[in-house]
Amino acid sequence: MSTSELPASHAELMDGVYRWQRHIYDLTRKYYLLGRDRLISGLDVPIGGTVLELGCGTGRNITLAARHYPDARFFGLDISAEMLETAGVAIARDGLTDRVVLARGDATDFCARALFGRDSFDRVFVSYSLSMIPGWEKTVSEALAALSPNGSLHIVDFGQQESLPRWFRSLLRGWLKKFHVTPRESLREVLESEAERTGATFHFRTLYRGYAWLAVIKLRA
Repeated sequence: MSTSELPASHAELMDGVYRWQRHIYDLTRKYYLLGRDRLISGLDVPIGGTVLELGCGTGRNITLAARHYPDARFFGLDISAEMLETAGVAIARDGLTDRVVLARGDATDFCARALFGRDSFDRVFVSYSLSMIPGWEKTVSEALAALSPNGSLHIVDFGQQESLPRWFRSLLRGWLKKFHVTPRESLREVLESEAERTGATFHFRTLYRGYAWLAVIKLRA
């Protein structure tokens, strides 16, 4: 999908939400987007491997991952031009422009060949983006379709806070709603179904008493 074909309503919404927030996003989100660093350390990228992040936002995760795996190449996709501007600055500041490529696109419908000049990646990861994407299930399907044989999809996002006090869950949901964030209750079931459909292995962990969910789908060659 080209930039001109992006779903205008969602792209404009994200640009509006993050036009100013992007400047303080990483400073504030580090306190409640838990499990991101655990996801990155678990990517286990092969030497010379390729990694795609869907919903790369400010570039916080992709720059951290690029430093963690210095022999890999990275690609980032986001629907928000505002966020991509911030990500580009972060990547240049860290001297990573030779290993990190960014593109604007819709994570539910994208062509990796058109955007990045390649068809598949060794790793794809999505960090706290599915809870913001309408039709997020399509993002899971697109991510799996973009994997190389033996590749793996890594996801971290809000769980259902199943072992936390009800009052905490209510407060969190109210806060997240202000930013158009909706924890996906059916996330585990959708991922299990996709793993079964593709003949992949599926690993799922609850973090911090259900505050966050961490999942890995690994394809078989």
